[in-house]
Amino acid sequence: MGYAIYLDVNRCVGCQACIVACMDQNDGETGKEQIAWRQVFVVERGEFPRVKVNYISLSCMNCQDAPCLMICPTRAISMEEYTGIILVDARRCIGCHSCALVCPFGVPRFGQDGKMQKCNLCIERIKQALEPACVRACPAKALQFGPVNELLHQVEGQVAARMADATSCLMVGKITSKSRNSQLPSA
Repeated sequence: MGYAIYLDVNRCVGCQACIVACMDQNDGETGKEQIAWRQVFVVERGEFPRVKVNYISLSCMNCQDAPCLMICPTRAISMEEYTGIILVDARRCIGCHSCALVCPFGVPRFGQDGKMQKCNLCIERIKQALEPACVRACPAKALQFGPVNELLHQVEGQVAARMADATSCLMVGKITSKSRNSQLPSA
């Protein structure tokens, strides 16, 4: 099946509630320290007085052909079959940073123990039919979660509507078979 999160950059206000929710949700899992598995970036375009600011909330994209999974020498990184979520077994990770070198999104984080940590889409919440903590916490409803096919259909409709109304469009990302998380274009 496969699950994904997409971000509507037109809704994100950069409040970072997603980061706080992620850290709160995963505090017990990391145990030693809090590392933000999600980041919010500011993207500015244009020139004064026509400046456009968007916020990009980014975590692991759970790539279908994840380069981190392929390069890990100890096979500490795996893909959960039903959800398509890329998972890390900290017991097998040797902290070689190979995953960080090949990740096109700069996602892997390393704790004080030198082991890789990353977003797991709150897999325990998903197993309980709950949405990830970052999605639940987003006050602007900029983050959406669901099966890849449903999100793809929803996103394509929204993109078409925005492109019909917009004079210009910033394509930040698109859900493809290669990455499961996406950002909607900004109108």
